[in-house]
Amino acid sequence: MMRIKLHFFSTFLLIAMFALSSVSIAVAVPDEGMYTPDQISRLPLKKKGLKIKPIDIYNPNGVAIADAIMRVNIASGGFGTGEFVSSNGLILTNHHVGFDALVSASTPEKDYAKNGYKADSLANELPAKGYNLLLTRRVEDVTAKILAGTESLSGKERSDLIAKNLAELEKTEGEKAGKGSTVRVQSLNNGFFYYLYETQTINDVRVVYAPPQNIGFFGGDPDNFEWTRHTGDFTFLRAYVAPDGSFAEYSPDNVPYKPKKHLTISLGGVDANEFVFVLGYPGGTTRYRESQSVDYSQNVNFPFLSRYLTAWSSALQKAGEESEEKRIKLQDLVFSLNNSIKVYEGNVYAINRADFVSRRKAQEALFAEWIKGNPQREAKYGNVLQNLERISKDFYASSARDRVLRTFPSGGTTPKFQLIYNAIQAVASGKVPAAEEDRSEKKKEIEDTLNSAEPVVESSMLKFFFKAAADLPDGQKFQTAEDLFKGMSDAERRKAEAEMAEKIAAGDQFNSAEKIFGLYSMNLDELKNKHPKIVELVTGLAKARADINAATAKFNSEIEDLRLRYQQGMAEMTGTTPYPDANASLRFTYGEVKGYSPREAVTYTPFTTLRGTIDKDTGVFPFDVPQKLKDLQRSGDFGKYGSGGTVPVNFLATTDIIGGNSGSPILNGKGEQVGIVFDGNYEGLGNDIFFNPNYGRTIAVDIRYVLFVTEKFGDAGWILDEMTIKGNQAKAAKVE
Repeated sequence: MMRIKLHFFSTFLLIAMFALSSVSIAVAVPDEGMYTPDQISRLPLKKKGLKIKPIDIYNPNGVAIADAIMRVNIASGGFGTGEFVSSNGLILTNHHVGFDALVSASTPEKDYAKNGYKADSLANELPAKGYNLLLTRRVEDVTAKILAGTESLSGKERSDLIAKNLAELEKTEGEKAGKGSTVRVQSLNNGFFYYLYETQTINDVRVVYAPPQNIGFFGGDPDNFEWTRHTGDFTFLRAYVAPDGSFAEYSPDNVPYKPKKHLTISLGGVDANEFVFVLGYPGGTTRYRESQSVDYSQNVNFPFLSRYLTAWSSALQKAGEESEEKRIKLQDLVFSLNNSIKVYEGNVYAINRADFVSRRKAQEALFAEWIKGNPQREAKYGNVLQNLERISKDFYASSARDRVLRTFPSGGTTPKFQLIYNAIQAVASGKVPAAEEDRSEKKKEIEDTLNSAEPVVESSMLKFFFKAAADLPDGQKFQTAEDLFKGMSDAERRKAEAEMAEKIAAGDQFNSAEKIFGLYSMNLDELKNKHPKIVELVTGLAKARADINAATAKFNSEIEDLRLRYQQGMAEMTGTTPYPDANASLRFTYGEVKGYSPREAVTYTPFTTLRGTIDKDTGVFPFDVPQKLKDLQRSGDFGKYGSGGTVPVNFLATTDIIGGNSGSPILNGKGEQVGIVFDGNYEGLGNDIFFNPNYGRTIAVDIRYVLFVTEKFGDAGWILDEMTIKGNQAKAAKVE
């Protein structure tokens, strides 16, 4: 469900107001930002409601709350956030972050993804295959160190010195960090910032307790990114290390990890307008991009990705109908794709609704006027906007075609065609594996790919790409496809495309590793004689993709410096330092508990309860409330977690989050955990590009619901015994 105090949206408002006034004014901008840990101490947090000291949140020379937060890297390639909630390595994260572990351990007889998992003791905790935990030990802004000596340099001399400074700093700091730690220096915002990260990785992760799917994913795709929500999106994991404390791979001899810090849990709940903050690992934002880039995202990239992922998800669901084993195996990917589809659709909606491209252009117009007001600014920034316009116009001229062809073929969606493509390309370029070892490795790669390939998915996705090519606008056609299906009506072309797709995906010419590997033994003329249309398609794709790659490399070589100066100029104009774009590193954001109005005549309050969960019950997934939950509500058996005759379930906050923050703790002013982040709202999407304070909201599971489900529903109270839980239930659930 899920994936800088100056941000261009709010900056535009500030500059516009300044431009309309002849007097200096102070403008309060909305709370937003995914701040790096070193920036926390500069924020007005005491005024907002923080009761502890900023150094209690992040302390580079001691222990603080940040030491309890980790990035949870998932076997399938994604990641979320988790937090230590006991001194014995217990971790709280989202159900959807732990879902891949449940799927990989499931069988038709034991469907943990559907029914959940509960360990009765440490010995029964379930290995989360392929998972690891990234712990951040130190974050440092090293921009000055990396840019030292570059003040009078430009071009290659400047980039070479930056690379030298970076390598030397990584080496020096890496030697200081010692065994078990990794040090890397990363460029952010096109070189506006350079940050050093010292991290450690735990490789043995196990599932302790995960509720069933009809709690952890209650509401499913229909409720995804929607408010109101009633989802218990949480899972408990545990970190393990070798008996000597080293970060070892899984072993039955490993012991629970002893973290430097674990969070205190509060049963006090939250009130509307109460201060809260979040620590986590937001994946990535591009909030400082030029208007042309935003326009491309809105009109080309996001719409294509939505269509592409929709086709992929539909194909996977069709393949899953073939057997229960396949359905279980594919459900995690389907879940992830469906989540992303809604993100991209919501991004387009949000950018359009905010008229953000026009706002960014208006800001650039103000920037242009500001530059003209001073000869020094003219010398430094005078050509930035013109050159951005020039290179963008050239690069984006074929953006619709390029977006399709960058994705086709794909090892994920068209794996068999990717193998065929690779073989024909190897023959055409004279790079056929000759050594026996290389040939054996290539054959094994083909066998492994075919073993996991789904012909139904391959055929469906080939047809999707053929149709996407056919639908390209005039002037951006993929000429090879036009030649292959020349002179055909739309219906005839669809039929011919389907036949070609079936031939590749399920035809007897490519139905074994031996037949595909045999392509490497032919010369190009033999391939053309045997598979003329496929060779023509591959040759055309290879040429087009080579041209796209060359154009992209040229664009990137020019845009990097322009984007840096663009950001520098904007920051200089406003007299502020932006917070860096998110980059999957540890970040801090703060806000308040607050509802919102999604549209005219509709107002959302920020709290939901178990009573509201049962109101949604239909008895059919994803709205099938477990009978035991209904019984607990009916009997009023809420333990310490009830309030107002029910149990709080979810709440809203204005904190600035994005994908990757899934599983982040949301904490009160005392630094106590009151909830766990699991989603954003549909109206607030587009937040990888801009933050809209009127609509952007974090959706969190109330920590009381986590504890209630674990103890009263899951009968896993032993887990809570090792946690530090403070106070009695004090605040009533606010539902209007």
